[in-house]
Amino acid sequence: MRNVIYVLILSMLVFSGMLFANREIKDRTAKNLIRKPLTAAEKKAAMDKWYASPDGIKYKEWEDSPAGKKVYAGAAKIWKNTRDYTNMEAVVTSLSLPPGSRLGFGVMARINGEDYILRFDDGPQQLKTLKVNDKITIKSHTVSYAPKYAYPIVWGEYAEQGGKVIYKHLPRKGGC
Repeated sequence: MRNVIYVLILSMLVFSGMLFANREIKDRTAKNLIRKPLTAAEKKAAMDKWYASPDGIKYKEWEDSPAGKKVYAGAAKIWKNTRDYTNMEAVVTSLSLPPGSRLGFGVMARINGEDYILRFDDGPQQLKTLKVNDKITIKSHTVSYAPKYAYPIVWGEYAEQGGKVIYKHLPRKGGC
């Protein structure tokens, strides 16, 4: 009887030791997965490596082309408004995005005499009632561009029409 008790206690000790050892290994690997931020030199080296790749070469050619310069000039026109998050008057020019676009819901709009893709995150119903030549006031923090598109992309975060708010970007769930 005594030997049976000793065997049970010894097996429990070995089993619990294996559980704790396995937990420590998982903790160590989780700590190792946290990356340190790259230094400025490392970022520059990574960008130089990307610019030397075939995709980077194509992007650089697009930047130097008249189409790329036009997109950059359009983004520069509204840079101050996006930086300061101020109102921009826009006129809807098309209710559909360029063919082949994968931006989700959006419309084409003219701001300060320049055409832009106005993109919204969650396809709000209120914006689906817009018509061509409707005037809206928008606010945005972000203007982006890509070689695939001939227009700068304005990420709409707020829109109003006739003093009535028709779109306001929802904050992320469970985040800051």
